[in-house]
Amino acid sequence: MAKLPQGIFGPIIGTVGPVVGAKWKDVSYIRSRASKSDKPPTLDQLNNQEKFKFMNEFLMRFHPYLNIGLMIKAKKMTPLNAAYSMNHKQTVLGTYPDLTVDYSKFIWSEGSLPTLLGLQVEVTDGNVLKLSWEQDNRRSTAFDDQLMLLIYCPALQLTDGFMNGVNRADKHCNFSINPKFAGHEVEVYISLYALNRKKVAHSQYLGRFPMF
Repeated sequence: MAKLPQGIFGPIIGTVGPVVGAKWKDVSYIRSRASKSDKPPTLDQLNNQEKFKFMNEFLMRFHPYLNIGLMIKAKKMTPLNAAYSMNHKQTVLGTYPDLTVDYSKFIWSEGSLPTLLGLQVEVTDGNVLKLSWEQDNRRSTAFDDQLMLLIYCPALQLTDGFMNGVNRADKHCNFSINPKFAGHEVEVYISLYALNRKKVAHSQYLGRFPMF
């Protein structure tokens, strides 16, 4: 049974035959009612299903970063949905059951805020990540733009890093990477966001580094 809370010209809430009406984030929509089938899925269908599951499980590991990095991009959708839309074609490689990730193409933040100038990256034997960058006086930047550092260890499926506490004006940052990552490789990214959260930068891949 469906309802028309705003009259016959308003949105449908509920089920009418094969059509389901719903509302989410002030957006009204209709979709086909799911139908059951005894037919086994084709290889293409199975691959799409497993790719969807694989990508969503991967993205969930970065949920706090997505909430900030895609807070502007995610209009009328969740940051997780926005991340899936941006990444599922270019970031996931292979076919089921051999699905992998191209970490260099992973996007978790997107916006118009300029990234750091003259960025230099170094990882010492003590697994301290050292970042340094140049003074930035561009009008579209601010001294208190917040740096976000994302470190991901694929072997352990764990993240490390921070989302605030380092300003653009600091021009350097030293971060001790989680000792649990020793003996593995990590993927490193940065981004920035304005302190008032009205701007965010595009995420930048810094590379893969071995941990000792």
